[in-house]
Amino acid sequence: MGADEVHYADDVSSLAIRTAVALVASCTALLLPSCGGSSGDQAHSKRVDDTPVISGEPAAFSSADVMFANNGTAREEQGMSMARLVPDHSNNPDVAAFAAKTLAALQVDAQVLKALAAQWKEGQDNKTGTSAPSATAGESIDNSTIAKLQSMQGPEFDTLWLTSMIGLYQGIIDLANVEAGNGNNVDAISLAKQMVKERQADVVQIQQLLTG
Repeated sequence: MGADEVHYADDVSSLAIRTAVALVASCTALLLPSCGGSSGDQAHSKRVDDTPVISGEPAAFSSADVMFANNGTAREEQGMSMARLVPDHSNNPDVAAFAAKTLAALQVDAQVLKALAAQWKEGQDNKTGTSAPSATAGESIDNSTIAKLQSMQGPEFDTLWLTSMIGLYQGIIDLANVEAGNGNNVDAISLAKQMVKERQADVVQIQQLLTG
């Protein structure tokens, strides 16, 4: 595993810990250190950057943050479905390894987005009037493309799968950039910036797989 992948695993571990904290009602902000510690023992090494992604009491949020959480979750879940196609349709170990990494990362992102949305549902009094400019949900993979992928095998599948993932990731990057520039919730903005960084790195890796 390379240095970039080790750092990536640390980030994923940190987000997973904070997601577990947010979703377990008994883990309040007071108990956050002990909860995070036990989860960390079962996951990967602790992240160097300890900036919280999800804290106990919901911070102020806006409609832009809610849009980001809802649309981002939908895109992340589609990416997870795409990743699950690879083991049955690809013979390329590099594509398979990338898909496995993709599935793990998107699962964590989706869990964090859902946890934020759950906090906001319980904290409606903290919603502000701030709204972002109208934003689309970003690119998604259409049903016809998914049907084609399900009928393909080998290199033909790999090429369409990889190019489709570029489009999906560009959509996620666009969504996250809108949130980073116009969102109100500090946790959501922090997550959005991290998503941009990670998905941009993924696009570079996909392009390398396509030309390799």
